[in-house]
Amino acid sequence: MRFMMFMMPNIPVEGEWMPTAEAMAEMTKYNETLTKAGVLLDLDGLHPQHEGARVEFSKGKSSVIDGPFTEAKEMIGGYWLIQAKSKEEAVEWAKRCPADGCMIEVRQVFEMDEFPPDVQAVAK
Repeated sequence: MRFMMFMMPNIPVEGEWMPTAEAMAEMTKYNETLTKAGVLLDLDGLHPQHEGARVEFSKGKSSVIDGPFTEAKEMIGGYWLIQAKSKEEAVEWAKRCPADGCMIEVRQVFEMDEFPPDVQAVAK
């Protein structure tokens, strides 16, 4: 099973944040541990929300909203995509992250075989 682990740093939505060299060294060790264990599929950090945009869809039309997003209470600072045998295993990996003052949300990724047959047929 694949799981996304979303890093949510505890900083203001419009705030700028750059890790210290020490924090980056700790995170690099953690990422190397994930790699050596064979569970890491992908990872990256994200630019702040105020540099992003949202595209909303309604009644066949789209509209663009530039960041920051005032209703946002949390922001995603980065992610890991990992392979794990269970949600419990994915949570154990998240618990090992040196993310003091942050939160990590763990969510399972849908696999095609989890969708109904008619949805699978259309997606092929």
